Amino acid sequence: MLLVGLTGGIASGKSTVSAMLAERGAEIIDADHIARQIVLPGLPAWCKIREHFGPGVLHPDGQIDRQALADIVFADKAKLALLNEITHPAIFARIADRLEEYHDQDVVVILDAALLIEAGLAEGVDVVIVTHSPTEIQVERLAAKGVGERDASSRIAAQLEPEKRLARADIVIDNSGSVEKLGRRVDEVWEELQGLLEQRRTRLAGDPDP
Repeated sequence: MLLVGLTGGIASGKSTVSAMLAERGAEIIDADHIARQIVLPGLPAWCKIREHFGPGVLHPDGQIDRQALADIVFADKAKLALLNEITHPAIFARIADRLEEYHDQDVVVILDAALLIEAGLAEGVDVVIVTHSPTEIQVERLAAKGVGERDASSRIAAQLEPEKRLARADIVIDNSGSVEKLGRRVDEVWEELQGLLEQRRTRLAGDPDP
């Protein structure tokens, strides 16, 4: 297994890149999808969110109102830190379970995680890929999804500074152009990942059994 961490700022195209890599044969572990699963009504993280943030972050059916919760945490870094404290242990445990499934397989596994670096997950991967778009493009994309400029700016500001994210990258995917251009860049990256997987395969084949 070649474990690749994929991260990027909000509206930088991370999810699009993840989908493109899946089309090319990568196995995807989506931390955001896991984050949704661990806050289903009645689960421990859901109970703690209700306790700390109140019933205002719940829909009438009990599901987490992600927009209402986002409005709170992206306006207050202390509350964002609290939410991470509540959710991260359960998310990390499920990621570990998924990784165990691929442990002995000859595959590229993409750990798609917005907080890959901040949460320390980057320390456990073989390669870090960062998707990057200029701030003005991020704001435009969020506006197209109905997010106001002030809200968009606060969400971007709440995340790790782009310079720190890029400094941690082994591979950078610029997503300031067309989808076609992005696809060509992903082709290049996929070829590079296949080469790294082959190197690992060759190295393991040459290692004597313990």
